[in-house]
Amino acid sequence: MSIHIVAPQGSIAETVLLPGDPLRAEHIATTCLTEVVRYNEIRGMWGFTGFWKGHRVSVQGTGMGMPSFSIYAHELIKDHGARRLVRIGTCGTMSERLKLRDVLIVQATDCDSGMNVSRFGSYQFAPTASFDLLRRAYEKAIELSIPAQVGNVFTSDQFYDLKGKEKMALAQSVGTMAIEMESCELYTLARLYGVEALTLLTVSDSLLSGEEVPPKERQTTFDSMVLLALSTLFA
Repeated sequence: MSIHIVAPQGSIAETVLLPGDPLRAEHIATTCLTEVVRYNEIRGMWGFTGFWKGHRVSVQGTGMGMPSFSIYAHELIKDHGARRLVRIGTCGTMSERLKLRDVLIVQATDCDSGMNVSRFGSYQFAPTASFDLLRRAYEKAIELSIPAQVGNVFTSDQFYDLKGKEKMALAQSVGTMAIEMESCELYTLARLYGVEALTLLTVSDSLLSGEEVPPKERQTTFDSMVLLALSTLFA
């Protein structure tokens, strides 16, 4: 039995959506899925399993940042047999090409965390998405008329960073499009354990202009991304 996800064996689907906020996990489960069962409530990090158009899928909150995300993704993969994991979250754009409310389909991640340095030492591992999921997400975004870009994201260990402007400038210089806090760990674990992974991010704010999507609009935009994720997984 896993330590942080206390769920009976078989209660979690092989396909899992991963929002950071457990309340978003509940929202997705109650609005998008049928026959929903909550399998985890330890530490308030709710997890649910249900069905979308006949397909079994779970939704698990992960918390913020790579260390928290790593705990839940690791246990889902190693202890509960998850084979396809899609992070669905928000990001701040640092690219003129990526607008508010767009979806970023993340092909690869930059990072300032020490987690992969600890794992790989001087070997510079490149965390990337699973190509089949990436390709299907792009095709489905076009089909569903969801504004989307494919590009790299900067996974940062710090939300309040004294060197934030310096790091942003470096990220922009190599074409990185947005910033968030979890995807590097998802893509790393997927490669280590031989599972499929993808990140989809809704742009909630702009680091260039300071603009933000109003809170009441965020849920609607977020729901479009969830539809894209489910349509990609069960194309």
